[in-house]
Amino acid sequence: MQNEQLSFELICIIVPFGIGSKVLKEAKNQGITGGTVILGKGTYHKSWLQLLELGESRKEILLMIAPSRVTIEAMQAISKKFKLDKPHHGIAFTTHIQTFLGSGKYDYHEKEKIGEHYMNKYLAIFTIVDKGKGEQVVEAATEVGSKGATIINARGSGIHETSKLFNMEIEPEKEIVLMIAKHEIVKDIVETICDTLEISKPGNGIIFVQDVKDTYGIL
Repeated sequence: MQNEQLSFELICIIVPFGIGSKVLKEAKNQGITGGTVILGKGTYHKSWLQLLELGESRKEILLMIAPSRVTIEAMQAISKKFKLDKPHHGIAFTTHIQTFLGSGKYDYHEKEKIGEHYMNKYLAIFTIVDKGKGEQVVEAATEVGSKGATIINARGSGIHETSKLFNMEIEPEKEIVLMIAKHEIVKDIVETICDTLEISKPGNGIIFVQDVKDTYGIL
């Protein structure tokens, strides 16, 4: 198959701690060649059922890239086996990616989207802030309708983000807050986070929003 005939999708699956390797094994059985498992923390507020089904506990986030032609069947099989339709079993979503390198099979190929339009019910909101501020992001988003989030530990290296200890540059720890929200409230969530954490000021953080193609396990 020629590269120009291929399109790829990013698969993100969030499951309870200890389940990630099992999900990855099933993904390989379904034709997905591999993935990355990241540790994260789920958050929720109040007593109502949260959109991401994530309590205050450790989670595993799987990131996988696969050709679009295998993604739907693979995700349906994974969702069925791990019961993502049931509360607290996990959630998953897929999104299109522009290009993909690094598997040893595909070369760089940049293609244009022509005549494609997706009426997405959900969008993924990524907010990157200093460690310790992730909860502030979640609290701000909750005020305008967000139902939950996953916080992922990371490390920054931007021009405003380095300090020195014993003459050594230290890259401060960061937190990535991932939320899935309905399209109609995304603008309010983003604006509230920006205002609360003053994201417009250099070094205070970054927000970006990604289209979501398909979702699994979101109630």
